[in-house]
Amino acid sequence: MSERKLHILLESIMFVLGVWLVNQLADSFNVRLDLTEEKKYTVSNATKELLRNLEEEVFFEVYLEGDFPGNFKRFQGAIAEMLDRFAAESDNVITYKFTDPSQANNTQARSQFYQSLINRGLEPTNLSYKNADGDRMEKLIFPGAMVSKRMREVSVNLLKGNSALGPEEQLNQAIEGLEYRLAAAIVQLEGISTKKIGYITGHGVLDSLSIAGFRSTVLSKYDLFNVSLKGKKELSGYDAVVVAKPDSAFSEQDKYLMDQYLMRGGNILFFMDALSLPDPDSMFGEGTVAIPRELNLTDMLFRYGVRINQNYILDINSGQLPVVTGNIGDQPQIQMIPWPFSPVLTHFSGHPSVRNLDAILGQFVSEVDTVKAAGIKKTPLITTSQYTKVIGSPVRVAFNDLRDELRPEKFTDGPRTIGYLLEGSFTSLYANRLIPKGFDKMSFVDKGTSGKVIVIGDGDMVRNEIDPESGEALGLGVEPFTGTTYANEDFLLNVLAYLVDDSGLIEARSREVRIRPLDRVKVRKEKTKWQFINLVIPVFLILLPGLAKWYRRRKKFAT
Repeated sequence: MSERKLHILLESIMFVLGVWLVNQLADSFNVRLDLTEEKKYTVSNATKELLRNLEEEVFFEVYLEGDFPGNFKRFQGAIAEMLDRFAAESDNVITYKFTDPSQANNTQARSQFYQSLINRGLEPTNLSYKNADGDRMEKLIFPGAMVSKRMREVSVNLLKGNSALGPEEQLNQAIEGLEYRLAAAIVQLEGISTKKIGYITGHGVLDSLSIAGFRSTVLSKYDLFNVSLKGKKELSGYDAVVVAKPDSAFSEQDKYLMDQYLMRGGNILFFMDALSLPDPDSMFGEGTVAIPRELNLTDMLFRYGVRINQNYILDINSGQLPVVTGNIGDQPQIQMIPWPFSPVLTHFSGHPSVRNLDAILGQFVSEVDTVKAAGIKKTPLITTSQYTKVIGSPVRVAFNDLRDELRPEKFTDGPRTIGYLLEGSFTSLYANRLIPKGFDKMSFVDKGTSGKVIVIGDGDMVRNEIDPESGEALGLGVEPFTGTTYANEDFLLNVLAYLVDDSGLIEARSREVRIRPLDRVKVRKEKTKWQFINLVIPVFLILLPGLAKWYRRRKKFAT
């Protein structure tokens, strides 16, 4: 063998060995580079820690297989990409497959399978789109997954976003929320959370039937306990406590217990009504008047950095009430009429607890204002639409006053905030004043460690409605007359997760995936140029080294 051929052979062997070595190193170190601006292919540190601590296989069966329009193919691809990242971070403990639920043997079998998915917790949605031939198509889909491990499974619905926005933006929000929803499903499946939530009883708070939906929602993630403040010397042992629509005053002793709980690093979630309707049924007749509700909590909330104004915010973007408009024979004719005292809330801040939420239904909401409180960070969570009317106490509430068409020119008070998150080292209400009788002065804390308080100016946000026919409790956020399900449940779970989650997993809800649409005019104008560049330049770059070598050899032997 000539020296030249031997040299070529050695070069070839070295090249093959080099490629093999690079592949081996890549497999060993599992290098994944994310060069996108928003790091769309990178999961949060909290998610990485969760995945790396998994010891047994967790299987995702995603029911989103089949023929879809382009935007849903993008959604489908985003789910697969996220699960691939989960698999890589977990050393392939995470596995998955996509299933088409419509592929049943016959119509009856398909219907039965659909019902089984609904019973297991997946929410169907009707997808309407045009196929390649331009024909209008409709398809029932289940954009979610069942997550299983051994004999245990949980459901996770993935198509979550603000429905008040366009379908493309809602789908983009669903993609942004994939990491958190999939990771939260693993946490629920693993039974990792042992957080304890206390529900403050007494003071006329919502009764057991009115919080059946609340209770079911909280118990799906946490342990929940009824907590009576009466006779207690200390409020402790809970990761967060909830105060839901009290209607009678708190004693100084009860306030002191909550205050000292917060000073020791506790978290409190208030759902409060500023006004009281003495006779709600009268609003359908002569009307009634809402008057201030005396709860003896104003000074405490003021010290923490907020006040709930004694007003009602009427919003033109509202729910509806059924009204009998007449009779045909002996059958009443019922019409749904807009009810601005029940705002549909679709404007949220970018905070992880509320980002990309779907609409929440409120009832008789009041504005929450901030006041000066040293060292406290105040973050608005929920605002109304810009078409509002603010009425201060006393407020006449009469349905007949609002039967006429709602005109935007009468709703000009602008967006109003109805919920705030407060964070920081709070100063006790009882600093520089006498503490209530019966408590040890030596254990008093006047300046707290880091705590969180959320104040919502609506006590009904966590109250479930009652089915008018069966008398049973409906799910949280379900409107009984139209059957619409609002995102009150998601809101509750998100804010609780933010209050008690010390792993940082909730921060995954901050993920941003930007839509970068093409300039269609520019595409049409420069189509030929870019086709030429994409076809010719890569071929030229491949040929260039060979041409250069040929030229060097030709020049060498020419001399």
